Amino acid sequence: MKRLVHKKVLMVLIEIKRIIMYKKAKDLGFTHPKVVNYSQELDVLLNKYSS
Repeated sequence: MKRLVHKKVLMVLIEIKRIIMYKKAKDLGFTHPKVVNYSQELDVLLNKYSS
């Protein structure tokens, strides 16, 4: 049960991070350092979710 809740929390965090990243990319471009940072943070969350 605890693992299922953890996965659901991670999924919400992933979706929030993804939305923020795309909004920043739209404004700043995909190669802007802030967007790259969001992408890296998203990668970490996705790795946690898949493990």
